[in-house]
Amino acid sequence: MNWKLTLAAIAFALPVQAQQFTTAAEIKPILSATKANWVAVREYDGQDLLYFTHLLAWRCGLEEIHYTVNGGEEKLWQGEPCYETEAQPNAIKATDSLPFITFPLSSVETVSLRLLYDDGTQDTASFERAAIKMP
Repeated sequence: MNWKLTLAAIAFALPVQAQQFTTAAEIKPILSATKANWVAVREYDGQDLLYFTHLLAWRCGLEEIHYTVNGGEEKLWQGEPCYETEAQPNAIKATDSLPFITFPLSSVETVSLRLLYDDGTQDTASFERAAIKMP
């Protein structure tokens, strides 16, 4: 019997476990690789909008998202919860909260972030406006 065919038959017969990206172990490599995309600033309707969309897309596995604008007081971002009992736990429904906060136009100069993962570890990043400004 051909062992490669046997191995392939076993692999296809086993149920596939879908990664839900709901733990620090699953999301940490992604967020580490995409750190430059954690937040974005957009000028819209006479305001600066600070978007957390990327972090919200990977929020399951995060305990907290802290942010600081222009070196001010650190604040806790209160985004959507993780929908762990649903098929797409990281879905952004934007029914109770928006994925951004507003500031006066051109006022966001720097943004610092501190992420607390569900395994107790942390990661940080700081950005200048030019690095995160959307066209």
